Amino acid sequence: MDEAGSAARVLRNCRAASMTAAQDLSAYGLIERAAIAIVEGRIDWVGCEADLPGDHSTAPSEDLHGRLVTPALIDCHSHVVFGGDRAREFEMRLNGATYQEIAKAGGGINSTVTATRAATEETLLMSALTRVDALIDEGVVTLEVKSGYGLDVETELRMLRVARRIAEVRPVEVRTSFLGAHAVPPEFRGDPDGYIDEICLPALEAAHREGLVDAVDGFCEGIAFSTAQIERVFAKAKAFGLPVKLHAEQLSHMGGSRLAAQYSALSADHVEYATEADAEALAQAGTVAVLLPGAFYTLRDTQTPPVESFRKHSVPMALATDCNPGSSPLTSLLLAMNMGCTLFRLTPEEALAGVTRHAAQALGLTDRGAIAPNLRADLAVWDVEAPAELAYRIGFNPLHRRIFGGVL
Repeated sequence: MDEAGSAARVLRNCRAASMTAAQDLSAYGLIERAAIAIVEGRIDWVGCEADLPGDHSTAPSEDLHGRLVTPALIDCHSHVVFGGDRAREFEMRLNGATYQEIAKAGGGINSTVTATRAATEETLLMSALTRVDALIDEGVVTLEVKSGYGLDVETELRMLRVARRIAEVRPVEVRTSFLGAHAVPPEFRGDPDGYIDEICLPALEAAHREGLVDAVDGFCEGIAFSTAQIERVFAKAKAFGLPVKLHAEQLSHMGGSRLAAQYSALSADHVEYATEADAEALAQAGTVAVLLPGAFYTLRDTQTPPVESFRKHSVPMALATDCNPGSSPLTSLLLAMNMGCTLFRLTPEEALAGVTRHAAQALGLTDRGAIAPNLRADLAVWDVEAPAELAYRIGFNPLHRRIFGGVL
C-alpha cells in the first residue's frame, strides 16, 4: 500500500470482529476465515475469504495468519493537553491529607491551571505527545481532546491549538471539545456566573471563530457549574451550530443527564449517579453514555453507573480513558476496557463496542467504528485468539499492527 493509502489491498486469512450491529452475525460480528479489501483508504468489501469478489482476487494481499482484526480504537474522552502533574497530591492523599489540605497547599485543579497557563504551546505539545504515543501504541486512531485547564481566554485557545497540532505530527485524528465550563478559577471564586459571562462565553466565541472547536463540553456538578449555568453555554454552542456533550452525574445527581438529553447531546459522561429515568431520556435523545472507569478507580468511588438501566433502554455505552492529571492519569484504553468489565460489569463485547462503534457515535462520527463497506479503513490487527482477550488481559498490549485510513 502506498503512503497515501490509495492502492487496493486485501487482508486475508484473519478473523474479523466487524462490530456491526447486524443481528444475523455472531457475537462481535465475528467473521471466521475473513478477508478485508481496502481501496483508497476505505473498506470496499469484507466477508469470508472464500467469497472474495473476483475484482479483488488479483489485488496485492497480505496473509495475517489467523490474527484477529477489529476496528481501530477510539478514545472519546480525554484531557491529554495539560501542564505539570499531580503526583505529589496522589502521594499526599495516600498519606492521609484531606481535599481541603491539598487545596490549601496549592493542589487540586488550580495547580494544573497554574501549570498550564505558564506552559508554552510547544511545552504543552511535547508533554501531550508522550500520552498520545501510548494510546497510538495500543491501536488508537481517533482521539478526543478537551480544553479546560486554562480557564482564561488565552490559555483555552492555546490548549485547543495544541490539540489541533497533535494530528499534524502524529498519525491520529483529533476531535476537539471546548471545556471552558470545567471549573471556576481562583480569580472568580464565588462568582461562577461572572466567569461564564466574562471568560467562558468569550473564549468559546473566539475558539469557534478560529475553527478550533468540534464540540462543546461542560462539568455539571456541585463543585463546578449548575444546570442553569451549563445551559447558557449550551445555548451559545447551539447558536454556533456546535454539538454538545457533558460531564454529568459523576459525584452527585444534578440533572445533567436530562439537560444533555434536552440538547440532544452527543454524550453524557461519567454518569455514576444517573437514574433509570435519566437512561430513558438519554435513549430517547440518542445520547451515548460514556463510562470512565479510570476516574472511578482513582477516586476509589463506590457508586457505579446504572449499566442495567442503560441495557434495558438500549443506551449505547462507550468507554474512554478520561486521561487527566488529577482523577484519571490513565493512558491505556485496553486497561479501560478491563476496568469497564471488572468494575462496571460490562461484557467484553460491550467493552469492545465501547471503544469502537459507540465511541465513534459519542463523537458524532459515522464513518468509522466498525468493519463494513464504505467506512474508513481504520483497523487494528491483534496477536490474540479471541476478542475477549482484549478486555481480559491486564497490562498487556497484543497489538500487531495499526492501520490508519488504509495506511499501515
